[in-house]
Amino acid sequence: MRALTSLDLSAIDGNSEYLGVSRLQLMENAGAAVARHVKSRLRGERVLVLCGPGNNGGDGMVAARHLAPFARVTVALLARAEAIRTKEARANFEALRSMASTVELVVDPCAERAPALLESADVVVDAIFGTGLKSEVRGPYRRVIEAVNNSGSALKVAVDVPSGLDSDTGEVLGVAVEADVTVTFHAAKPGLLREEARRYVGELVVEQIGIPPDAELICGPGDSIAATKPRRPWSKKGDFGRVLVIGGSETYTGAPALAALASLRMGADLVAVAVPEEVAGPVRAFSPNLIVVPYKGRRLTPGSLEEVLKVAEKFEVVAIGPGLGLAEETMEASLRLIRALSPSKPMVIDADALKALAADIHSVKGGKVVLTPHAGELRAITGESVGERVEERVEAAKRLSSVAGCTVLLKGHVDVVSDGGRVKVNRTGNPGMTVGGTGDVLTGVTAAFLAWTGDPFRAACAAAFVNGLAGDLVAMEKGYHILATDLLDALPRAHLLSLNPEECRRVRPPLAEWEPAPRA
Repeated sequence: MRALTSLDLSAIDGNSEYLGVSRLQLMENAGAAVARHVKSRLRGERVLVLCGPGNNGGDGMVAARHLAPFARVTVALLARAEAIRTKEARANFEALRSMASTVELVVDPCAERAPALLESADVVVDAIFGTGLKSEVRGPYRRVIEAVNNSGSALKVAVDVPSGLDSDTGEVLGVAVEADVTVTFHAAKPGLLREEARRYVGELVVEQIGIPPDAELICGPGDSIAATKPRRPWSKKGDFGRVLVIGGSETYTGAPALAALASLRMGADLVAVAVPEEVAGPVRAFSPNLIVVPYKGRRLTPGSLEEVLKVAEKFEVVAIGPGLGLAEETMEASLRLIRALSPSKPMVIDADALKALAADIHSVKGGKVVLTPHAGELRAITGESVGERVEERVEAAKRLSSVAGCTVLLKGHVDVVSDGGRVKVNRTGNPGMTVGGTGDVLTGVTAAFLAWTGDPFRAACAAAFVNGLAGDLVAMEKGYHILATDLLDALPRAHLLSLNPEECRRVRPPLAEWEPAPRA
């Protein structure tokens, strides 16, 4: 049976909203599915729905509304009404308030009435906690779950996940509902399939709730949301990533600066650039925000490695390649550097460092690595030409990923992200982004997401979407007269937009062919 983690499902929900299927609609479909199963198994006619303040509770409220014509329904909200956390759950709570003649609504934040309500119920619907629960169940919630498990012959139906069970691991978080039936949505969750969870899950039913298949196939706002680390008020310097960019040569000074500034613009806390000492001055001149760490020489050579590796020890993620150049000694040093850092150090490998991998593509196997080639660079690594058709690009990315044993972000008019098994495509971006430097910006964006997540596939999907969206925002203002530095300025807005799927859809519709408006 196919299983998806809670983070996977969160990303899919966000992408569904971006594709035009709202979370409210998905909640409606989920609650209706639960109601169908309860109706088919009704024992007597008294149904008690126990709801928490989140979206799982909202699913339960929808189920109650659909069951009202067929049973005597009581809904117990185990929280204060003002504690309801989402607009979707709030909307369904208000709908139940208007149904006073058909549904008894009890607001019971201290769970004082719950035991008495359980005594008279023929069916108990558990909609207290969903997939988001990761901490131990305490207080009134624990008392209610214990009372549910002691409620005798009542049929117990869990919504999505038995409350108290970690949906990803199957771990019981102190106490969990022992359900007779669990109605879960879209796909099973890994924790529900664990042998030790069987006594809590009971019969497992997977219901489709109208999530578009494309929500799993595209890179979208959901991927950005899933890859973005929340900023707590007590956050301190370093909590949001330490990124080192290794690049630059006597010929190329802008590329490593662009990559580093992109990581900073995304919100990485500390970003440094390791460059040859002869080009350190020009790189510093790009911005006072850059920490520049020079090493001896005009370019990266085997003799530089000891210095560079010592610097890399202090950083969580290393981005290698922007502006390194193609000198033979640089190619040798790049490959030796990659071998020394893999698999212990997460890396983004781009530009000239990609070409060094042609000598040993297996040097990154097993590491947390993202390769970011365009078609020409992929051909330099593998000797394989890549066509323009999406299907050809998907197969090329999958093959390289499988051989290299890491994640590949194949850049182009349609970006393809693959880890050898999973594949996603990204349709943000536009032809104006063929200008030099946009790939360096993508490298920096990817490094920031990788620092936040530690997950190369998730980081690459989010980075492809946000970087392309930044390019689209620039094109809307300037047409196709884009500079890589324009992307740097647009990244904050693009990232903020990507955290709001509905607003993002209004600005840049998904999967649409479009031309930017010409400037007046």
